[in-house]
Amino acid sequence: MKKFDEMYLSLPPKDDQVREHYLRYAQWLARQPAEVMQARREEAEMIFRRVGITFAVYGAKDEDGSGTERLIPFDLIPRIIPAHEWASMEKGLVQRVTALNRFLHDVYHEQDILKAGLIPKEQVLNNAQFRPEMMGVYTPHHVYSHIAGVDIVRAPNAKGEGEYYVLEDNLRVPSGVSYMLEDRKMMMRLFPDLFSSHRVAPVMHYPDLLLETLRASAPSTTDDPTVVVLTPGMYNSAYFEHAFLAQQMGVELVEGQDLFVKDRYVYMRTTRGPKRVDVIYRRVDDDFLDPSVFRPTSTLGCEGLVAAYQAGNVTICNAIGTGVADDKSIYPYVPKMIEFYLGEKPILNNVPTYMCRNKDDLGYVMANLKDLVVKEVHGAGGYGMLVGPAATKAEIEDFGKAVLANPEGYIAQPTLSLSTCPTFVESGIAPRHIDLRPFVLSGKTVQMVPGGLTRVALKEGSLVVNSSQGGGTKDTWILEV
Repeated sequence: MKKFDEMYLSLPPKDDQVREHYLRYAQWLARQPAEVMQARREEAEMIFRRVGITFAVYGAKDEDGSGTERLIPFDLIPRIIPAHEWASMEKGLVQRVTALNRFLHDVYHEQDILKAGLIPKEQVLNNAQFRPEMMGVYTPHHVYSHIAGVDIVRAPNAKGEGEYYVLEDNLRVPSGVSYMLEDRKMMMRLFPDLFSSHRVAPVMHYPDLLLETLRASAPSTTDDPTVVVLTPGMYNSAYFEHAFLAQQMGVELVEGQDLFVKDRYVYMRTTRGPKRVDVIYRRVDDDFLDPSVFRPTSTLGCEGLVAAYQAGNVTICNAIGTGVADDKSIYPYVPKMIEFYLGEKPILNNVPTYMCRNKDDLGYVMANLKDLVVKEVHGAGGYGMLVGPAATKAEIEDFGKAVLANPEGYIAQPTLSLSTCPTFVESGIAPRHIDLRPFVLSGKTVQMVPGGLTRVALKEGSLVVNSSQGGGTKDTWILEV
């Protein structure tokens, strides 16, 4: 299998074969004593612990049987992308997220793409993430996914050159942007000299862009919208991020019990009495938002919220029902969406995908399980998937039975050789597989900060970068021209 490394032209690395955009950094790195890098690594870990930048891992237990929080490992070696590559990726991201928002508006209104037969109707209307309550509901600027996290991987093509692919669209409640910001802050603190010698595009204005996007999405009935961040609470895996973004934007962090609905308007309880809420940046899944409409036992949301939303008196970001567009069974149709709604060819390609609901695809998948990555269509966080080349014979057999029992619930993809990036691990500096999650904001316009969160699989040979599966993060540098 061909390999592509972000920093070196060949693996194992040779000092005289560094990619041009990494040259200055490679020269700097060669001058750094190992003990200095180790000390910086320990300093970063200490600061992250002090600040409380942790990630709760559900079901994980410490040795004493308690504690589910762990630090996401931070790597000192940045992932560097040249300006021209980012410019192309940015265009592709704007195109893709625009088409996905058009698709969401369409399926909850005219359903033209279904009438045209480009996507099987039952795959959308019978999808667990499709919300009939959203039919005909108006959303400002027809935006549904105001904050999208698009997972991009790079793999060698037939010529051995690195090519970018979209692996997944996260349109519901994508997380990770706080780690992008904290990683940058940490790198600037530990290595200020690097930023004076490299023109790295800034990312720290993301909270300003986020607030601008949320305010632009407010109902037209107010000129000075009140924005809140709705969190499930401190036991949620991404609670640090919820609190961080609320603080950075200067808005209130609320839980469901802090809100109430009266006359189809949403209010939050404050020490000065009720205050009307216009925009809710929710980090709570659809099912838990309103016990009178979705899960009746939920205490995380607010009764009457959906009625206020349907009346146009509050904006929920991201909109209810966005999950139908990022379901893995819908992912293979995104290139068709781009052509249908925008009349354009996709700039960023999908990974080739087999849909197990199709008889021919299922036959191929079952015959090649050992070579494929097979995923549950509703799975997330690296769970509910089989990485064939890394699985045991028994795991492959068990997973095959699950696929045959419910073919509609699975897709499969070839095992891509994800690009690697030098990473500071226990044994020293070694290549590890990475991906990239840029965060795309859609309001009156589509905008993003340059770069995103680079996630790294810290286990040698592993292709699973998810934090819940032991992955780490890196700072992402887009070099300005």
